[in-house]
Amino acid sequence: MKNASARTTYLKDYRPPAFNIETTDLNFDLYEDHAAVLSTLLLRRNPEATELEASSLRLHGQLLVLEKLLINGLELSKEQYLIDDESLTIPALGDLLGEGFDEFQLQCHTRIEPQNNTALEGLYKSKKMFCTQCEAEGFRRITYYLDRPDVMSKFTTTVAADRGKYPVLLSNGNKIASGSVEGTENRHWVTWEDPFKKPSYLFALVAGDLVSLDDSFTTVSGRIIDLRIFVEEKDIDKCDHAMLSLKNSMRWDEEVYGREYDLDIFMIVAVDDFNMGAMENKGLNVFNTSCVLANPKTTTDFSFQRVEAVVAHEYFHNWSGNRVTCRDWFQLSLKEGFTVYRDSEFSADMGSRTVKRVEDVAFLQTVQFAEDGGPMAHSVRPDSYMEISNFYTVTIYEKGAEVVRMINLILGAENFRAGSDLYFERHDGQAVTTEDFVKAMEDASGIDLGQFRNWYYQAGTPVVTVEGEYDSDAKQYTLLLQQHCPNTPGQIAKQPFYIPLRLGLLDADGNEFALNLSSDEQITNSTDRVLALTEQQQHFVFEGIETMPIPSLLRGFSAPVRLHYNYSREELMFLMVHDSDGFNRWNASQLLAIELFAELQAEWAAKKPLVLPQSLQDTYAGVLNSTLADPELDKAMLAQLLSLPTVGFLIEQADVADVESIHAVREFLLDGLAKNLLPLFLKVYENNTSDTEYSADARSVARRSLKNLALSYLVRSGEEKALQLCRSQFLEASNMTDQLAGLRCLVNSDAPAATELKREALDSFYSQWSHEPLVVDQWLVVQAVCQLPGSLTRVKQLLQHPDFDIRNPNKVRSLIGAFCGQNHIGFHDISGDGYEFLADQVLLLDQLNPQIASRLLTPLTRWRKFDARRQALMQSQLQRIKAQENLSKDLFEVVEKSTV
Repeated sequence: MKNASARTTYLKDYRPPAFNIETTDLNFDLYEDHAAVLSTLLLRRNPEATELEASSLRLHGQLLVLEKLLINGLELSKEQYLIDDESLTIPALGDLLGEGFDEFQLQCHTRIEPQNNTALEGLYKSKKMFCTQCEAEGFRRITYYLDRPDVMSKFTTTVAADRGKYPVLLSNGNKIASGSVEGTENRHWVTWEDPFKKPSYLFALVAGDLVSLDDSFTTVSGRIIDLRIFVEEKDIDKCDHAMLSLKNSMRWDEEVYGREYDLDIFMIVAVDDFNMGAMENKGLNVFNTSCVLANPKTTTDFSFQRVEAVVAHEYFHNWSGNRVTCRDWFQLSLKEGFTVYRDSEFSADMGSRTVKRVEDVAFLQTVQFAEDGGPMAHSVRPDSYMEISNFYTVTIYEKGAEVVRMINLILGAENFRAGSDLYFERHDGQAVTTEDFVKAMEDASGIDLGQFRNWYYQAGTPVVTVEGEYDSDAKQYTLLLQQHCPNTPGQIAKQPFYIPLRLGLLDADGNEFALNLSSDEQITNSTDRVLALTEQQQHFVFEGIETMPIPSLLRGFSAPVRLHYNYSREELMFLMVHDSDGFNRWNASQLLAIELFAELQAEWAAKKPLVLPQSLQDTYAGVLNSTLADPELDKAMLAQLLSLPTVGFLIEQADVADVESIHAVREFLLDGLAKNLLPLFLKVYENNTSDTEYSADARSVARRSLKNLALSYLVRSGEEKALQLCRSQFLEASNMTDQLAGLRCLVNSDAPAATELKREALDSFYSQWSHEPLVVDQWLVVQAVCQLPGSLTRVKQLLQHPDFDIRNPNKVRSLIGAFCGQNHIGFHDISGDGYEFLADQVLLLDQLNPQIASRLLTPLTRWRKFDARRQALMQSQLQRIKAQENLSKDLFEVVEKSTV
């Protein structure tokens, strides 16, 4: 397809469907070279539809072979309907049915080829398994249908296949019947019925040779729910953590939100080839194997936590997404933002709340802020799109979650719970909008959120500038707050946001002042409060402040904004030690590091010798000594404090990012800290080494994170003892977290003595784990993100490796995505070879899997962040892509918006 086919869809053009589908009966006959699909639909005219709208019927459909079409049992001739690449239209429906018709039955017999479906949308083959992915618009690749989220129907699905190859046949809802196919020796069938209405994007089907881990959950009302996780037999030992996470999620949702599960069974299926992380299909969740399989020997701590979070996310969708769904795809954050917020709170309750917040904000500031500043910037509730798949973004998900978090902060926990209860009660079984969500919160709390809605409508990251002034005579401290939001594509004039700014004020000893504003009617003893910044400029005067305070601003990252306050270096070091808000202690460390980076980058650019700042060394020594003195301190938080800002974060902080100086300064600081604090890092490593059996509990994960961070510093010293210590950990590790940490440290070492060690380690690791696809993915990532010279050459060589398959999204993300998105010094090499490499891969992938191709292109769309030479090189590759014939809608939209 070329430009003419890439039409823009606008929210302002939304119209309710002319017809609703009351019931959907599907029959699938699955074969190796095709699938025959019979859909029987009971359609009823929407009372809101006009006579003109109801006079014809247009159904969505792509890549379908229509074999027969019937209305009320009568077959239509080819002259009575029209088919194009996107739809099937019956133009004279009124003439066929006669005047005054209310409902009718439509039957479609279609033929599809799942085995050739490399886009992994609709029904496709993943190795030897049939599976589906229908969100957002994949169902139209299965049969002709009103494939839109506001058409909700009761589904009954019958699947028939070869019993030997596909003994397990699954679909949504509850299993109601099964048997052998008459007249055959080896085919069988199963029928599933979903009693709840759902849109077509929540349909699921799986057929394969699978085994299951079975368990049960007793709900708060005493109902027993069957729980089943289906996997290939070789992976049955990797399901326990996902099952535990599922049961924890079910209990948490009952306790925190009062939401009880509604079907008799909840199923998860693990699939190797999957575009996303997982999909919340009603009663039958389909998961990327990377988000459900976990075993200590093959899975890192990070992946254990990811499995827990994704299982929770998809389960929570049962209410925030399934029982109440989106009216249209512009409302995507209605379900995704709310559910990301819910799963982040669940994860915080399961582990360290402060560390979870730090991790979430670091990701938001690095990735989402970059999206807000790029050509694909859009609001949480967009106004238009060409291809909806391009809007499954960090803005919709993570920023959408931050918007819900702010509502909770403004309303308070009790009112927020009342609002969510009202939302679910009022809209159960409906397809609704973000406005309906906010209105429920307003109605339950009595709090006006009119201005707050700007967070849904306006794109971009607001900038908040803060100035403080102290009056020692009046004992008053005044804060001047100003906000503005940079221009974004299609939005220039921005209205002020409602920004909840949480803060505290500290005295010189670290004690916190009671926060009483001059406008308060009653005196309070609260030392932590939220200011409502609703205008472009506001003053807040605090009374009874005995001495000049140090402000702790934006505690807990209370709003997704860029905050500017002129902290001194001494004030930042003070907040790192004394602030009662854990997030702000970490944030102070990041701000301090950014300041030091700026100074050293200027020195590097001037070709002056770099000197390790004594203040940074002293700060790190203090953190290391604190963990040695008090083993009960949160080691995960200490690991965060001992980590310099990432290159990606520093790029996002810069107006014009100098990748080479950022990389050079960061390497210098890491090397200097490693060499100067070697004895302390060694002691921390030894104190956190344990031979106890692996556990994925928060305390054990924190211990390993601190230990392996210390190991990375030790290896940077280049000393033979440190390299051998790393090699020993790699060879003797009893879990993947420690083994992979050892491998990563060796591969990234530039010490001459490490050359042979890293080669042996890479070969040994692959030989040991070549039978485990997810571990091979990690092996690819380690090499792709290695920032030593020659990284692109290594990546190109790995493209030819027998275990790399460009049709598998996990492999693409692990090699190509990791190199282009995380190896900044390699990808942004001034030769432009990294840019050309990415463009080549994107063009190849666009012919196979447009969704993955368009998402992979993201690093090139951030060209405005870099110097003029790199901008020209990146633009050249974007123009090359744009000039190609037959680009998918997915890719065309991104490249069209990214070129100048």
